[in-house]
Amino acid sequence: MGERGELRIYLGAAPGVGKTFAMLGEAHRRLERGTDVVVGLVETHGRARTAELVGGFETVPRRRYVHRGTTLEEMDVDALLARAPEVAIVDELAHTNAPGSRNAKRCQDVAELLEAGIDVLTTVNVQHLESLNDVVERITGVKQRETVPDEVVRRAEQIELVDITPEALRRRMAHGNIYAAEKVDAALSNYFQPGNLIALRELALLWVADQVDVALQRYRTDRSITDTWETRERVVVAVTGGTESETVVRRAARIAKRAGSADLLCVHVLRGDGLAGAPVGALATLRKLADDVGGSFHTVVGDDVPDALLDFARGVNATQLVIGTSRRSRLARALDEGIGSQVVQDSGPIDVHMVTHAEAGGRALRLPALRSGIPGPRGALGWVLALVLPGLATGIGVLLLEVIDLSTDVVLFFLATVVVALVGGLGPAVAAALVGGLLLNFFLTPPTGSLTIAQPENVVTLVAMVLVAVLVALVVDRAARRTEQAARLRTEAALLASFSRTVLTRTDPLPRLLEKVSEAFGLSSVAVLERSDGGWRRVVEVGPPVCDRPDECDVDVAVEPGLHLVGRGRALAAADRRLLETVGGQALLALRSQRDAADAAAARRRAEATELRSALLSAVGHDLRTPLTSIKAAAGSLRDEHLRLSAADRADLAATVEESADRLTALVDNLLDSSRLAAGAVVPLLAPVGYDEVVVPALAGVEGAARVEVEVDETLPDVVADAGLLERVVANLVDNALRHGRGAPVAVRASAYADRVELRVVDRGPGKAREDLFAAFQRRGDRNATGGVGLGLSVARGFTEAMGGSLAAEDTPGGGLTLVVALPAARRPVPVT
Repeated sequence: MGERGELRIYLGAAPGVGKTFAMLGEAHRRLERGTDVVVGLVETHGRARTAELVGGFETVPRRRYVHRGTTLEEMDVDALLARAPEVAIVDELAHTNAPGSRNAKRCQDVAELLEAGIDVLTTVNVQHLESLNDVVERITGVKQRETVPDEVVRRAEQIELVDITPEALRRRMAHGNIYAAEKVDAALSNYFQPGNLIALRELALLWVADQVDVALQRYRTDRSITDTWETRERVVVAVTGGTESETVVRRAARIAKRAGSADLLCVHVLRGDGLAGAPVGALATLRKLADDVGGSFHTVVGDDVPDALLDFARGVNATQLVIGTSRRSRLARALDEGIGSQVVQDSGPIDVHMVTHAEAGGRALRLPALRSGIPGPRGALGWVLALVLPGLATGIGVLLLEVIDLSTDVVLFFLATVVVALVGGLGPAVAAALVGGLLLNFFLTPPTGSLTIAQPENVVTLVAMVLVAVLVALVVDRAARRTEQAARLRTEAALLASFSRTVLTRTDPLPRLLEKVSEAFGLSSVAVLERSDGGWRRVVEVGPPVCDRPDECDVDVAVEPGLHLVGRGRALAAADRRLLETVGGQALLALRSQRDAADAAAARRRAEATELRSALLSAVGHDLRTPLTSIKAAAGSLRDEHLRLSAADRADLAATVEESADRLTALVDNLLDSSRLAAGAVVPLLAPVGYDEVVVPALAGVEGAARVEVEVDETLPDVVADAGLLERVVANLVDNALRHGRGAPVAVRASAYADRVELRVVDRGPGKAREDLFAAFQRRGDRNATGGVGLGLSVARGFTEAMGGSLAAEDTPGGGLTLVVALPAARRPVPVT
């Protein structure tokens, strides 16, 4: 057996994008180069240009199979193998062969051709890929029964994406270049909707991109390339299995999403010595979380965690690495910089994100507590130095007693006092000055060995040391306090900015504002209480139930009389309460804004109701007056004894009376129907009924019905509807199309799609599809005096929705308006055997 043939696949997002045309173009190029090319099977679907291209090749005759009295044609694999061309053209790779064929699927036929050394050109649509079958069904509502395993397509030597924009594809459909004319309307309104085509196009692009990525990874592996190529964003998140891992994974998922739906890979490093690492069950939880956020979970083994993480990241060509901040103490991090620092140093072109979490410190922006200028640990160190440094200065003075004089000893003690003042503040500095003065006097000032001060200058020295210590300590303490205050003010400013941003950018800011207050001030629950009818009610709250009265809460800030911001959890310092009062003002602003918006919406509804009543009075007044005037004039003429009328004139006047009465009847019916719909009094009697049974009687009462072309197939499934209501719907839609169709014929067509059956009323008038067509009292342009009160389409939609269906407007290809009634198909009765 010779070498295996090569498979080239033309992949498209939907029928009609040009896959077959592109495949035949490639086949012609090969034929011109002298390659032996034969057509195994190509479906032209009645397309003239495709048939013209096929005509230039030798074609192997198809084999016929008879199944249940029907003759089916399939590719003759035996004849094609016997012919043994260099290249075979085989269309529609996902096709299912007729019963009795050599293979069940066409992709199996292609596999035989490839094994025989024949190159194959073929086509497939993305909706036929097995892995995307359920996704396509959710998008389009249609389940694809013919699928091809993804692995068959992946094994192809070449996959070429044939792409076209959804707008261009819909134009091709409207021009009749894809389906027959009678199928165009249904296709454009269902499977070929713009949203469906955009989604299918994205699926095709992403699937092909994945295959390109696999090819790139294989190339890098074959050539041992470890440098990161930033062809695509990939985010790797390292998890330890600790309690912080879920926070880190969710943060990484947000990073991946903001990077344009980048790939997310979670990785856990197992220790190479086999010792236990993550808690039992933690990895299973993280694996499920990774799947829920659209990522994948991986486990690697390595003794050196930073090296293992970076090796994995480079191996998958990652561009970003997310790790949690260290849970170790400051002392431990001082002795060993930790995994994060090492990863950052060795990451190279990979961006590293360090994510904070609860185990590494506070989760939210918190106000720093008010305390003395010198932090506690620093003050403790100052007290230790207050004892150690004067003793050290004394030791140096005693050891070098013969070398240095008293003035040098004094300088040493001054230096010790200043150092203690800088570190520990006022208290330790005074203590150091006193201890240093006593030690200086006892050990180094004559007479030594006693606290007696023989010379007055030594008293001055001791007092000066204490004064220097106090002054330096005061300066240090004041600087520390200023630093602390500055930090607090920065935090307060950041909090106020965050609160203001919440109030200004959210439509309903109060819940989120209270959440931020709870986090910032360390409160378990926060609420806004308002006095009403002698009691208090909670306007909004977050956290567990808050107290029902302000005097029962741990925190109570009066925003204004009758409105309090309250909380529970802990009492607040005075400075915190001042900030909370500012926040209370923002909460009041948010509440007023919210209520103003609600009042504005209510006012808008009242204005719309007033406008509706005005429109009704205007429309009814005009449309009642016109037919009544006609009736009165015609009746008066008929009763006038002095007016000589011929029989034809009397018949015309009688017809005028009858037509005007019909107009009045239709007007009153629509008004009554509209009021019934508004009151919810329409109760349809649902039963199976065919569109063909409804359209004819509906047209009987419509003026100009002779211009209506009815194309409703009697074999279509029945719909579940109320026959009387459906007849009114059809009559209103046809009447609307005739009045606005510029005298052109109106078409009434029906088609089945998925689990519903659709009826289309198509006109060629100036109308454009828009939602306000179905508003009550809406006329095209609001200037047509013969248009009725504009309730026809509103009533039609109301009746349709009452029957469980939908009524929508679409632009007619080539100009005009198409109204589409979609109702659920009735289930066919199961025959009794």
